[in-house]
Amino acid sequence: MRILIVEDDENLRRQLIEALTGSGYVVDQAADGEDGHFLGDTESYDAVVLDVGLPKMDGISVLERWRREGRDMPVLLLTARDRWSDKVAGIDAGADDYVAKPFHMEEVLARVRALIRRAAGHASSEIHCGPLRLDTKSSKASLDGTPLKLTSHEYRLLSYLMHHQGELVSRTELIEHMYDQDFDRDSNTIEVFIGRLRRKIGVDLIETVRGLGYRMQHGG
Repeated sequence: MRILIVEDDENLRRQLIEALTGSGYVVDQAADGEDGHFLGDTESYDAVVLDVGLPKMDGISVLERWRREGRDMPVLLLTARDRWSDKVAGIDAGADDYVAKPFHMEEVLARVRALIRRAAGHASSEIHCGPLRLDTKSSKASLDGTPLKLTSHEYRLLSYLMHHQGELVSRTELIEHMYDQDFDRDSNTIEVFIGRLRRKIGVDLIETVRGLGYRMQHGG
């Protein structure tokens, strides 16, 4: 799962990056509205954390442009505590949720998890696929009740496939949602990680659709 943070406060941006990275997300960052808009317009994200008060282009304008351009990724707005008008403007502009500063980092993490789940059609923090269980709150997975030992890449791959059960997911889409914009993206690495995952969860849960990509089987 890949997140974009657009925040001009360097200290807060670093804290957000550390918290989200520690929860298993890949994180891209921008320090002003213009860079943030460009990344959101040219890269694929599972969610965006967007500050309202940004230099060069404010967060509301960034969000309005994304929505006009058909970018529908979930957006969590960071607003000033006393600016209720920002919250109203943000929701009208297409924000999915907001958090007022100052905030607890755990609240941001919980809201990001919820936005990603809802976008994929899941209501619970636990996602099931047959004997597989993914706990998005703890960033852990288990098979038949036994915890799985997964690398960060394997967890991100499994998480994306489980959020999109039953859907055909191309290798390009997986690469876009697993790596930040600076990563050397080689589609062959996806095959390697799929192979490793199958050795840990069994070969039947992930279907290869030749020439098109992969599909996580619906398993209840």
